[in-house]
Amino acid sequence: MEQNRAKILVVDDTKTNIEVLEGVLSTEFDVFVALNGKKALFLAQKIKPDIILLDVMMPEMDGYETMRQLRKIDSLKDVPVFFLTAKSDSQSEQLGLDLGAVDYIAKPFTPQLVLLRVKNQLEYKRQRDHLNEMVAERTADLRKTMKVMLTSLGSLAEYRDPETGEHIKRTQFIVQMLAELLSDNPKFKNFIKSPEYIDYYATAAPLHDIGKVGILDEILRKPGKLTDDERKTMQAHPQMGYDVLLEATKELNDNPMVRIAADMALGHHERWDGEGYPNHLKGEEIPVGARMMAVADVYDALVTRRPYKEPFPHDVAVKEIYNGRGTQFDPDVVDAFMKIEAQLPSAYEQFKDKAN
Repeated sequence: MEQNRAKILVVDDTKTNIEVLEGVLSTEFDVFVALNGKKALFLAQKIKPDIILLDVMMPEMDGYETMRQLRKIDSLKDVPVFFLTAKSDSQSEQLGLDLGAVDYIAKPFTPQLVLLRVKNQLEYKRQRDHLNEMVAERTADLRKTMKVMLTSLGSLAEYRDPETGEHIKRTQFIVQMLAELLSDNPKFKNFIKSPEYIDYYATAAPLHDIGKVGILDEILRKPGKLTDDERKTMQAHPQMGYDVLLEATKELNDNPMVRIAADMALGHHERWDGEGYPNHLKGEEIPVGARMMAVADVYDALVTRRPYKEPFPHDVAVKEIYNGRGTQFDPDVVDAFMKIEAQLPSAYEQFKDKAN
């Protein structure tokens, strides 16, 4: 069999019908045969047909039920299906079309008509698949462009606050690991819905301090303790970042990645017990991305050198994070952090030269 020939699965419990269809289709296509619905489901998953010709009237599992089962299988739900039937009533046709069939082929068969209709459907499928590939490729390019732009935008805060070094990359690394673990936690299933969302959180992480571009240098770069007024000014950076990113979501049709970034910027200094800032959010009021960033941000600040402090040992930083479980941090996020903490010292080696 030639590899480029389309695969046609014929499902019919009458051998005469199968012989007719094989005779007309096998000259141009690879034809596979199933005598009942159960066999058809097994064979379809194995060969991944381009088109299925499915008899309606079969014992045990009729064509309609076979079609219902086919549509439950992800790899087969888009395969075009023609129903084969001697029935010509509109109610039966409507049922088949409602189930997703592309059309009916009436018995007894007109061989050349069957061949023509199969060819037409294959050409339509080829064009549709090609269009889908082009759309997927374009979408991937746009997503990649957005990721690069968001990461570059996040770097602006780093340039304004150079002592943070590779801070945004390190916290991004931690957020991604946390999101991967929490995606298996039922409490987070509505927030980390797919691998794509894990990528959203990781891509958004570098923007958590974007609001710092609006803070004066004499405050942002001050090596000593801030005054009360200076601290109040510094604590405005989450709202500044949120406002900028929220405006961007309007231009991007509420893009989920930018929405997550906005929530992360606003809420990464909130505390689980409600004692954080700027809005004193408490518990699950705090967006999930902000809860993950809070842990990543504090751990990174503890273990890296700053003008006002020496780096803490990893074990000391981990203890501080754990001690904040249920007060400063979401307990579930801390539990996830504890599963990855042993990997962090070696992982941080990739940032070592720039960080210290």
